[in-house]
Amino acid sequence: MLKTFNALRYSSSTRTSLLAWVLTMLALPVLGWIMGEGYLLRGMLAGVLVQAVLVLVILYQAWGLRRTVSVFGIVAGLACFAELLGVKTGFLFGKYHYTALLQPQIAGVPVLIPLAWMMMLPPAWAIAQMITHRSGRSISFVIVSALAFTAWDLFLDPQMVAWGFWHWDSPGQYFGIPWNNYLGWILVSAALTLIANPRKLPVGPLALVYVLTWALQTIGQGIFWQQPGPALFGFVGAGVFVMLATIRSPNYDFRD
Repeated sequence: MLKTFNALRYSSSTRTSLLAWVLTMLALPVLGWIMGEGYLLRGMLAGVLVQAVLVLVILYQAWGLRRTVSVFGIVAGLACFAELLGVKTGFLFGKYHYTALLQPQIAGVPVLIPLAWMMMLPPAWAIAQMITHRSGRSISFVIVSALAFTAWDLFLDPQMVAWGFWHWDSPGQYFGIPWNNYLGWILVSAALTLIANPRKLPVGPLALVYVLTWALQTIGQGIFWQQPGPALFGFVGAGVFVMLATIRSPNYDFRD
C-alpha cells in the first residue's frame, strides 16, 4: 500500500496538481476565519475545480487526451442529466433543489456539480480496483466503486446542506438527508462506471486522492465545520474501503 502512495514516482504535473489541491483544501478554514463566508464559498468552489483538474491530469498522464476527454464527457454529461432529472422530478435522489449560491447554473443545476462527480468517481474506481483486483465492467468492481463513491456523500451532503447550497423539500433521517438519496448515488455511479468502462487505471495517485479526501473531510467537518456526526459516519463509511484496500492490496505496486 505504501508503494501505491509513493508520490515521488508521480509525474511533475501530477505532483504539482496534487500540491495545489492540498494547499487549497488546507486554506479553506483560514479563509473562513479571516475573510468571512464569502471567501469561504470561493475557496470551496476553487477546491472542486482544483481537485477535478488534478483527477483529469492523473487520467491524462495514463490514458492520453482522447480517452480522458471521452470519460470526462460520459461522467460529467450523464451526471448532469441525472441531476437535472433529480431536480425536476425528485427521481432517485428525492425532491431537492439547489439554491442561488452556486453559480452559474443550467436549468437549476450548478455547472460545478458534474465536476464534483468527476473529481471523486475515478478515485473510487482506484480504491475498488485495489479491493477487487478487477476493473472495467466487472460486477464486483462496479458495485464496490459505487459504494466507495457513495461513502464520500456521507460527508458531502450534510456539509453542503448546512452551508445552504441545496436542500430537500422533505428532510430525511440522516442529518436531514433522505436515505433514498444514497440509493440514487449508488445506482447512478454504478451506471456511470458501466458506461465509462474504466481500465488500466493510474491507481496510485487516484487512490491517494481518495485517502486524502477521506482524511481532510474528517478533520474539516469534525473540527472546523462543527459537524462531528457526519465526520464520524463519513470516517467510518469511507474508512471501510480504505481499510479493505489496504488489506486486499498490501504490496500492490501501482505507479503513475
